[in-house]
Amino acid sequence: MIAPGSETELSETLAQASAPLAVRGGATRSGAAAGAEVLSTAGLAGISLYEPGALTLVAGAGTPLGEIEAVLGREGQRLAFEPMDHRGLLGTEGAPTIGGVVAGNVSGPRRVAVGAARDFMLGVRFVDGAGRVVKNGGRVMKNVTGYDLVRLMAGSRGRLGVLSEVSLKVLPAPETQGMIVFDGLSVERAVAAMSSALGSAYEVTGAAHDAAAGRTMLRIEGFETQVAYRLGRLAEHLAGFGVAETVADPDAVRDAWREIRDAAPLQGAMGDVWRIHCRPSAAPKLLSRLEAERVLVDWGGGLLWALLPEGTDARARLGTFDGHATRVRGAPRPDVPARPPEAGPVAALTAGLKARFDPRGILNPDLEA
Repeated sequence: MIAPGSETELSETLAQASAPLAVRGGATRSGAAAGAEVLSTAGLAGISLYEPGALTLVAGAGTPLGEIEAVLGREGQRLAFEPMDHRGLLGTEGAPTIGGVVAGNVSGPRRVAVGAARDFMLGVRFVDGAGRVVKNGGRVMKNVTGYDLVRLMAGSRGRLGVLSEVSLKVLPAPETQGMIVFDGLSVERAVAAMSSALGSAYEVTGAAHDAAAGRTMLRIEGFETQVAYRLGRLAEHLAGFGVAETVADPDAVRDAWREIRDAAPLQGAMGDVWRIHCRPSAAPKLLSRLEAERVLVDWGGGLLWALLPEGTDARARLGTFDGHATRVRGAPRPDVPARPPEAGPVAALTAGLKARFDPRGILNPDLEA
């Protein structure tokens, strides 16, 4: 394992590299890479700037996510995009890092209300495959010049460069949170209820349906008096879907949404796990095609987690649809890539970016599929 302790060391390592490198932060989402030496970012850790009044934080890419959340929590702030912890689902160890979160654009249930991880990126520093240090963005949202590399690096999975530092916008944590819960709704009815809730004026920050438990959950956050009022009005707004249970205990709500965030209903079960992005209105039909063993619906129907028998090709079952399906857990199969093939124009753009930032093709070659 190679573990540079500074950006300079990272630059020298990449400039001199002659073999494939598997970029790893906390290794919570990726296992060992065949034929590639692991390049760890653990030595690029630490919070270098935190200005609570400016809602700004700058940290090394290898900084553990838990450390950042603890620092923010002491100031009554948080990462609004609610990043998932993959360890329970994937059976991995280690600790998630902020660089891994950004590289994967890891975003949780609150994405339906506030946006994805990339929407909170202010700036990045990274080293490309040729060893060149690149900086883009800054400490304010409007500071973007030339290529918008800040957003490009969010979701690039370490294939264009190795993140060394990230700048983030953070937000105040709410005073409290509550939710209403419907029991026994079908997927069709649950998606309809979630769509109606998200389209209402009551600022819903989470909309999920656990098919196995038959529970449809809608979360509201904010000041205590406002949350109580909005929960009541939301229940009235959705009265046509049945009688809803109101959960006002913030700890219970937090625990419930942590399980949604981390896809807990699919943990501990044998089989492959697929993550499907789709139009919410298409979710019921797609799930009927999948015939999954377990299902979790998030983002109001826009994100589906599905447990399928080992070796099952979810894309073959789904057929053509407006979205894409990715295998997040399961043995590699040469005939069924984990990620769907890109359309011709997108593939050409991807190849051009890869040639520009990693001309030797040494960064995360195991993630090409």
